[in-house]
Amino acid sequence: MGILTWILFGLIAGAIAKMIMPGTQGGGWLITIILGIVGAFIGGAIGVYILHWGDVTSFWNPRSWILAIGGALIVLWIYGMATKKST
Repeated sequence: MGILTWILFGLIAGAIAKMIMPGTQGGGWLITIILGIVGAFIGGAIGVYILHWGDVTSFWNPRSWILAIGGALIVLWIYGMATKKST
């Protein structure tokens, strides 16, 4: 159930991350949502392996949302830096 929950978190976290960090990352909403899913997995890994907060047990857990959105912001920022056009 943990993987499916992180995918759901990622869908929503990607949209929230795009609202928090608007810009010219490119790719539109589809790429943002995919990056949100990747970010949610990364945020979940940080929560489990570094912070020792445990796995996702509830959709209403605030720590899970913080990890998912934080991971999505990190991945979105890295993607923006990687696709940034030099002037």
